[in-house]
Amino acid sequence: MTINQPFSRQDRKQGKLSFLLRIRDFVDSVANSSPARLALIVYAGVIFVFTGLLSLPGAAADGNITPLHDAFFTAVSAVCVTGLTVVSTAAHWTFFGQAIILLAIFIGGLGTLTLASMLALMVSKRLGVRGKLIAQQAMNNAGRLGEVGTLLRIVITTSVLIELALALMLIPRFIILGESFGQAVWHGVFYSISAFNNAGFTPHSDGLVPYEEDLWILTPLMIGVFLGSLGFPVVMVLLERGWRFSRWNLHTKLTVQVTSLLLLLGAIAWGFMEWQNEDTIGGLSPTDKGIHAVFASVMMRSGGFNLVDQNAMDSPTMLLTDALMFAGGGSASTAGGIKVTTIAIVFLAIAAEARGNRDVNAYGRTIPEGAMRVAISVIVMGATFVAVAAGMLLSMTDEDLDRILFEVISAFATCGLSTNLSAELPPEGKFILSALMFAGRVGTITLASALALRESRQLFHYPEERPIIG
Repeated sequence: MTINQPFSRQDRKQGKLSFLLRIRDFVDSVANSSPARLALIVYAGVIFVFTGLLSLPGAAADGNITPLHDAFFTAVSAVCVTGLTVVSTAAHWTFFGQAIILLAIFIGGLGTLTLASMLALMVSKRLGVRGKLIAQQAMNNAGRLGEVGTLLRIVITTSVLIELALALMLIPRFIILGESFGQAVWHGVFYSISAFNNAGFTPHSDGLVPYEEDLWILTPLMIGVFLGSLGFPVVMVLLERGWRFSRWNLHTKLTVQVTSLLLLLGAIAWGFMEWQNEDTIGGLSPTDKGIHAVFASVMMRSGGFNLVDQNAMDSPTMLLTDALMFAGGGSASTAGGIKVTTIAIVFLAIAAEARGNRDVNAYGRTIPEGAMRVAISVIVMGATFVAVAAGMLLSMTDEDLDRILFEVISAFATCGLSTNLSAELPPEGKFILSALMFAGRVGTITLASALALRESRQLFHYPEERPIIG
């Protein structure tokens, strides 16, 4: 017995080593052959891990195991930085549970391609050419292929520094408002991470309503959401080249311009539509109405924080919110939706067609046809997801289309604004919204990346024939 014992231990060590080597080889092969598939596997794996953590009795305030559909929904919402909830974040979860949610938000906010690239680097210590191309494209070609590892570290460092700066702006205000030092630090950190990652989770049971006129709280949240919605490629360009418009690349120019335009038009339209609505901002002063309008415009495109009851808004305002949520924020950002650059490319193509131009141009650059095909694919895929999910929820509930469409678009766009329909749905309805959040977070990014790198050389060309359009 004593003679065989060392051999058994050695066998176990060899078995563990062999298992780890198989995992490394699998990750390495997937990263080099299909980085988009690795991104899906990584995100799904992270969601399942956080579902298990949130199912622990210690994560719930009542000490019981949270039902699987609620734990899974919360994990998906956190990892996909959405913000939809089926239970109260402040009342249902313990500090441990809220910490798990916050960690899920931070990890999910890094993005699918960043996570996939990081996993490949950690496990196999290297990225193949295709993996480097995917990671480089996720950051809008912000550096050479050999610098991808450094760029990934810059992304994480930049996120932490911005979130730390936001927390330092919020913590003193919470202390002034009467919270203990520990509470103020926790709430400041929670809101900073939730804001920059466009998650919309709040650690207060009544959300931001008590602070609806407090610019010391609302301003850092709007700054965090705005910076997060621009995306890492844009933030890196701004840090490197400053605010000199002429030095920006085309992606940064289009993202900042369209984002600013949607922010301005959204604030004007939202304020005009709700100005006389006594259930929302009708009873406030003109200054407070303006604050609400700007805050709503920032949050509608992915932030998820709200100061008014979404059910109390007029139908035209809900339709406006649907449109802005579907538009979303910048590519490779913590925001969702079909992305503002997608909208910009499509409108530029429409303008070129109307003028009879053969090429689609912007700021002295020609946008390739491949980019336009990807933009159309993203829009059609997003609309299909929304239509199918809305039809499924209509068939299983008696709710109006307005309310269902609002919740479905919020889930797909990973926005988090809610009419509280998520909490009222049966378990199968929550799984539908969970699948929609996952598709909205990884679907458009992964599809765009996969299409961009799957260009095959065709050695022949069929005769052209133009069908009747329109």
